[in-house]
Parts: sequence; C-alpha cells; structure tokens
Amino acid sequence: MKAIRRFTVRTHLPESISGLSHLATNLRWSWHPQTKDLFRDLDPQAWSELNQDPVALLGSLDRHRLAELAADESIVARVQEATADLDRYLSQDRWFQQDYWGTEAGPGGGAGGGADDAGPRPIAYFSPEFGITAVLPQYSGGLGILAGDHLKSASDLGVPIIGVGLLYQSGYFKQSLSRDAWQMETYPVLDPDNLPLTLLKEADGSAALVALPLPAGRTLHAQVWRADVGRVPLLLLDSNVPANDDTARSITDRLYGGEGDQRLQQELLLGMGGVKALRLHARLTETSAPSVYHTNEGHAGFQGIERIEELMSAGLDWETALSSVRASTVFTTHTPVPAGIDRFDRTLVEQFFHSGLAPSVPVERVLALGAEDYEDGNPSVHNMAVMGLRLGQRANGVARLHGEVSREMFKGLWPGFDADEVPIGSITNGVHAPTWVSDTVSSRAIELFGASAVAGHDWQRVFDVPDAELWEMRRTLRRALITDVRARLRSSWSKRGASEAELTWTDTVLDENVMTIGFARRVPTYKRLTLMLRDPDRLKRLLTHPEHPVQLVVAGKSHPADEQGKLMIQEMVRFTDDPEVRHRIVFLPNYDIQMASTLMPGCDVWLNNPLRPLEACGTSGMKVAMNGGLNLSVLDGWWDEMYDGENGWAIPTASSAASPDERDDVEAAALYDLLEKELVPRFYGAESSDQAGAAGPSAASTDGVPHQWLAMVKHTMATLGPAMSADRMVQDYVRDLYRPAALAGRLLDADDYARAREFAAWKSRIRESFASVTVEHVDSLGVTEEPQVGDEMQVSAYVHLDGLSPEDVCVQAVYGRVTTKPSGALEEDSLMNTHVLELAPAQDLGDGRWQFTGSLVIDRSGAFGYSVRVVPQHELLASPAEMALVVNAG
Repeated sequence: MKAIRRFTVRTHLPESISGLSHLATNLRWSWHPQTKDLFRDLDPQAWSELNQDPVALLGSLDRHRLAELAADESIVARVQEATADLDRYLSQDRWFQQDYWGTEAGPGGGAGGGADDAGPRPIAYFSPEFGITAVLPQYSGGLGILAGDHLKSASDLGVPIIGVGLLYQSGYFKQSLSRDAWQMETYPVLDPDNLPLTLLKEADGSAALVALPLPAGRTLHAQVWRADVGRVPLLLLDSNVPANDDTARSITDRLYGGEGDQRLQQELLLGMGGVKALRLHARLTETSAPSVYHTNEGHAGFQGIERIEELMSAGLDWETALSSVRASTVFTTHTPVPAGIDRFDRTLVEQFFHSGLAPSVPVERVLALGAEDYEDGNPSVHNMAVMGLRLGQRANGVARLHGEVSREMFKGLWPGFDADEVPIGSITNGVHAPTWVSDTVSSRAIELFGASAVAGHDWQRVFDVPDAELWEMRRTLRRALITDVRARLRSSWSKRGASEAELTWTDTVLDENVMTIGFARRVPTYKRLTLMLRDPDRLKRLLTHPEHPVQLVVAGKSHPADEQGKLMIQEMVRFTDDPEVRHRIVFLPNYDIQMASTLMPGCDVWLNNPLRPLEACGTSGMKVAMNGGLNLSVLDGWWDEMYDGENGWAIPTASSAASPDERDDVEAAALYDLLEKELVPRFYGAESSDQAGAAGPSAASTDGVPHQWLAMVKHTMATLGPAMSADRMVQDYVRDLYRPAALAGRLLDADDYARAREFAAWKSRIRESFASVTVEHVDSLGVTEEPQVGDEMQVSAYVHLDGLSPEDVCVQAVYGRVTTKPSGALEEDSLMNTHVLELAPAQDLGDGRWQFTGSLVIDRSGAFGYSVRVVPQHELLASPAEMALVVNAG
C-alpha cells in the first residue's frame, strides 16, 4: 500500500544527551574527529551503514537504545564535553577578533568596533555549490569543495562570513557503470527534513519566502534553509514549494541541470534571490546586513543587479548605485577557458528583466554589463564572468598562473592596457587541513607534538618523526585505502551485473607494499584522464613489474552531457577490466568527499596531467601532500608556483605549437620516464635516481625504509603545509580583498551616499572629457649619444587636459626593454618588463595645457625605451586601469 500522508518524525532525546542534537546539526562535526568518534561509538554498525550521517544515526535509534545511552555515564560525559567544546568554539574570539579585528579596521567597522560596536558586519559569499560533507551533497567538483573549505576556514578563523547558495533536490548525480563500462547517472531525491538544515520561518511559524517575478506574469518563490558550518551560516534557497507551479518547483532540482532557460533562472535565484535571502535572514535574526559581497565565479553575478535595484528604488541614480555596489563587491574567476563561462542568449536575459525583476534598473544597463563588446566578442550573448568583472571593483584568479591567464583572457575589457596591467589579481586556493588531513596523521601528530602545535600548523615538526615511524604510518594509510577500494570495487562490479562467484578476485586487489598512485577529478577532456593509457603496453609493464610494480586508483565523474568525457571513462574502465592488470589498477565510480577522505591520504603519489595552462588551481594534490604523499604533475595551477624540485616531480610540457596528438605523445612518454627512472627507484629504496637501473635489493636501503623518499615527504609537508592551508587563503582574502572592499563600501555609503554621489559624478565627468585629453609633446633631457646604465633622464610631457585638473589624472612615463623585431604577439618597439614613473605637474601653460615632469634612471642595458600615457586618478579607484580609460602619447 502507498502512504496517504507522509511526514518526518523528529527524534526526542533524553535531557542528559540532548546536546547530541546540537552536535549533529552543526556541520563542525565533519571536521572535528572527537565529535565524529562520539557519534560512531553510539552505534558503530549503524554509523557505517548510514554513511556517517549523525542526523540519520540519531533518527535510527529507538527509545530503548536512547534510554541506554542516557544512562551510560561515560557517554553522557562525552556528550556534555563535546557540547561545551562546540559552544566555546562558537563564542570565543579567534584570529579575526584577536589578531585582525581587534587591531585593525576590519570589514564593516574601525579598530575596536568602529561603525559597528557589536562587531563587524558579515561578508556574503555566493557560490552555486558548496562541498561541506557527503551528508549534504550540494557539489559537483573543485569549485564546491573550495567553497566548502572557504567557509570552514572562515569559521575556524572567526571571519564573519555568511554563505549563499541553492538547495538542489537531487544534488549533482550518483555515478555507476554499465556492464560495457558506460557512465550512468541517477538522481536520488533529497529530503531536507532529514538533512542538517533548519528552515527559516516567520513569527507565525510559516516558511519565510523570497519571490522573483517571471515572464508571463508568473512568480518564482523560494524558501530558505540554513546550514550551520561551525560559526558560519549557509543559506540555501529551495524552489520546491507549494506556492510555485510545477515548472518553477523544478528550478532547483539538479546542480548544473537543464537547458539555458533553467540555468538562467537558477542563477537569477542564486544572485537576486540570494540577496533577498540575506535581507530575510538579517530581519529574522536581527543581525547586520553584509558589508562585502563575494561572487565565487559568475553564476551569482545577478546579486549586483538586485543590490543596485535596492538603491535605485530608494532614489539613487544608476551611476551612484553602481559605484556603491562595485566598491563592496569581490569577484573570483575560476576558469581559464572561455568555454567554462556561463553565457546566455542576450534576448533571453532581456525577456526575464522585462518581466520586472529589477523595475528601477534600465534593462539596457543590465545587458551592457554582460556584453562582449570587445574584439572577438559575441554580441548575441550575455557573459556572466564579464558581468562579474564589471560589477566587482576587486577581482582575482585562484593561482598565480591563473591570474596571468585571466588577465590575458579578459584584457579586452581594458583596451589600451597591457595584459599584466589588467586589474585581476590572484589568491592561490588552499585546503582545509582539519577536513583533509587523515585522523591517523592528525591524532599521531597530537600525541607527538600536542594539540597546540597541530592547531598552529607547526609543520616543521615533521622532521622530528623517525623515518621508520613515518613509513609505517604511510603503510597504514595505504592499507585503509585498499580496504575501501576492495569494498567499492565489489559493489561496483555487483551493480554491473557480476555474480558473487565472479567477485572473489576483488578481495585481493592492490597490495599495501606497492607504490600507489591516485588520479581523481572531474573528467573534462582537458584534464586528460586517459593520458596514462597513451602507451598501454608500457603502462602494463609498470603495473606488473615482478619486483617493483606500481598500482593506480582512478576515479572521476563526467558531466552528463559530455559525451567525450564519458568515452574517456569507458576507455579507462575497459583497460582496468583486463584480467592481466585489474589487480593493479581500478576505477571507482561515484567520486565524492567520502571517497576522497580515504583515497587522498592513502596515495603515495598524486598524478595530475592537464593541458597547461587550463587548470585554474586544482587543490586535490594539496590534500595528498598534507598526508605525506608526493605530487607528479604538469606545471599548472598551484603546482606551477609551489613546485621546488624537492617536493615532487614536474611532468615536462610539450611545445604549444605541437599538434594535440604530438603533445600527448611527448607528455605521456615523459610521464612514463619519470615513473621508471625517478619515482619507482626512490620509492623502493634506491639510494639515488642515478641508480635507477639497479633498483633491486642491492640498491635498496638496508632497513627496508626508503629514506630519500621520506626526505622528500618531510620537506613537502614542512614547506608546503602553511602555503597549502585554506587558513592562509582566507587570511589573504581578508587582508587583500575583503578589508579594502569593506572600507571602500563604507566610505561611499556614508552620509546618505554623499561620497558615492560625488564619486559617480566625477566618473561621469572624466568619461565625458577624457576623449579630448591629448599628449601633445614629450621630450627628454640628460641622455647622451651613448647612454649608460645608471644615467638619469628628465622626462617632460605636455598634456592638454580639456577642462580636467591635474588632480583628476595621473601622467605616467612607462619604460623598459624594447623589442627590436616582431616576437609572437608583440610588435617591433613594444615595451617589455616595464616600470612606471608618475610625472608631477610642473607648470600651468594656460588654456588647459600642463607640463608634467619626472626623472627616471636607465636601469638596464640593451634596447631601452619609454612612452608616456595619461590615466584617470582618484583615491577611490582600486586600479589605474579600472575605468578602462587611457591616452597614450603618439
């Protein structure tokens, strides 16, 4: 029979253990080993069967078991201790309050409290996905995991962030394999009532809703769920509410699902609905509105439009509202390829905004923000990354190399400026150590060095660990991985239709004494899942070497619409199915946080071979390194800046002029060579890589411990540990982006937006007049016929300002090395490796003409040159290139 009514029954906990509810619903348990151990010990079997879900575990306990637990003095004491510890964690001052907020003007206020005596106003962090825990499957890959780590470290540091995202009814998808190795997707429906979420409600108990008008007179309603990520609230909007029609209810059904129309509505709800959700949350909790708005990739770009609508509906003009919103907005781009950016049909965006989404904002203004109105742009699309950059006064990529790629990719938005002057900086991603460092590693570190050393990330202490102990720990982690692999492989083969009799081989897959390589990530073509299969016979020889084999654990999901990615998975799985090698290489379906928590610590080597420079950052290798693994990677993303020759291996990159096949051949051969000549000998104890050909017993260390390998491990953990930490990343965001954005926003918004009005009027005046600014003449003194390094040169520029004042502009001498012939993208006489000298106003020549002068020192030999340009100047501009206005001499 089918139930005629369905409802969720909440567990009623006895008073003595009532704190378990508080512990289960705050996601801090997901990175707090003591709390996880407490839940496990309530019922170890149920804990395992329920995929380590505290809410589900408590719901599975009957009244008899609850009574037993409530009478168990040791359990009661542990519950009370854990609850008190969580309360301290939530209330005590941390880095932001002690070392930052207490001594500097942090976001939203001044030193000692500033404008907000109760504390700083929050930073709103928008992301389409958040990977906090497998219990809350609202992520697809690296973007979501990064967002989750960002919130966790912000919580640990006391940074007042509030997350904003969507609650997807089916999350991303669960991956399985068919008998012929084809990826299959299923979409289990989630019940929010059984997740660690709390519904925002009005005073009368009804669900608090936000609403967006849609075309044809329809309305999109959404309720708001709150997840507590330690100290950080995460608001998730859910369109599956009775007030919506069936089409609107399905807007949040799947992460990255649907066609352009549905994706656009998801992003409207995330951005514009997200701002409404923040207002709703502030009203219901009587807390402050955010002072900074951080858009994590372009999906949430419409948040800026909603905030402009708020200001314009209150009486501000477009320029003033835009200036205010831009000042307090941070935009982070995560993609190094144009194909990875969301671009919607311009007419579709226009249709939605004509429905009254932002009635005070002219629709043409919205369209202009996302217009690709630059060389090689597509005038028919609305580009979400372009809109994000135009709405954010401060922007960044997620690794040093990615910053360079982003500046080149988006330089069309700043015509007249060189790519290295484009105002997109970089903050390299990090990973949340308490989440990703194995309990085995962290508990032993606490035993050896104390909790304070571990909490302080004193990674140098790893040098105090004896090699034999570290090697045994690595074997323990490898053993745990193998146990997990065997169980997952058996399950996968069973779902593919294998009988029990066919599954006995899975019990002996992999070996705890064999060098284990991991490769797990999303499977777009540029990440080259199958590069390792380029020469299958050579790979087989590596896998089946009689004395020094290697073994591989591979995992990854392809987007459901990516047929090429699915074909790559099929090719990989068919190779791993070969009875000759299947005991040494496996493919595990349904890669998620839970799998990663065992896979990454258990791998000795993490393989990464994308097409350079198409990896924005790629943090999975950081998680491996924190657990004592080494990286074998193309110099891309984070590895490009952190590889030092002693913390792993760099796969050489073929010339970009090579064809795709040639490039794959060259880089695959280099990969095989490194494995055969460097990694295998060192792992199995050869004294040096020079003895690669004699990696047998005679070359091995006498005690069975590969000391050179472990020297690399220790060096990696000690030197990379702090740099890889998400704590470092969040601190960089606070110092470099959040604080400047908060101060600029506060300044512009003060005194009823008086400064914003003044700044907007100044920008309008500059735009109207700048086209008439000219550099009429440039001369120099002090240069002899044979100039020498160290000579000083006086530069004078005669500039017609056409009504602008010298305070409105910065006249710059740009100097450096000069190309003597065309080279790639550079023409002859192009300046390279430049420096900028600001010229000072020296004389008013009348009729709007001024002389600007300055002295520069010739600091290099060879072809040297200079030029002069004029750019706008104002204390509220974050960059000289911000307004994309420049007048060059000549």
